[in-house]
Amino acid sequence: MIQKIADIPFAIFYPEKYKDYRELSYWQATLEKEGQLGNEHYSYFYTAYFDLEPSFYSSKRVLDIGCGPRGSLEWADSASERIGLDPLADEYLKLGADKHKMSYVAAPSEKIPFAEQYFDIVCSFNSLDHVADYQATASEIKRVVKPGGLFLMIVEVNHPPRPHEPISLSWQTTDDFLDVFDVMSVRRYEIGNHDIYGQLLKDDRFDETKKKKRPGILTAKFVKRV
Repeated sequence: MIQKIADIPFAIFYPEKYKDYRELSYWQATLEKEGQLGNEHYSYFYTAYFDLEPSFYSSKRVLDIGCGPRGSLEWADSASERIGLDPLADEYLKLGADKHKMSYVAAPSEKIPFAEQYFDIVCSFNSLDHVADYQATASEIKRVVKPGGLFLMIVEVNHPPRPHEPISLSWQTTDDFLDVFDVMSVRRYEIGNHDIYGQLLKDDRFDETKKKKRPGILTAKFVKRV
């Protein structure tokens, strides 16, 4: 939904800039509401949720695509590199991310500025539907993960395109990675009130008996074939 009638020309003629504007506005409003952008909830979703121990990250290079400003990888202090990738990363530093120990890189997911097979673990939590070019992003993920490395995904599917979430993905999104990755686990959840992490914590699984197409949450753990 467009925030204001006056925003319509902006959204139509400069969709990527408008998307960034909406994203940054969201985080600015969240910071004002919360006072400080916390990150305590992240460690569970990067570890236990995907059946990984925190020690698994020891001495590994980790990339979080569409990281936001909360410090999603602050908990991973044993990693050799922990990098948050986001086109708005420089703006996030002004929201408190400059105090984090993880590194932020201001770049789009369509052009990840790292060498082929650089990362042991790549994560995309609630971000694949926010990118400008999904196919280019998927290709980059495949490129930068090492053989034997992991790709962890949490994404909302089957929603109509919106300015800040322009990509509408489906339950078959996992298939887009099968040319390079093997699937280790897949889970589907109801969308609930759009609190993605809350839905996963509640384990509110998608009711497959309801045949009407509707939004949901898809999570998957992949390993890149050697």
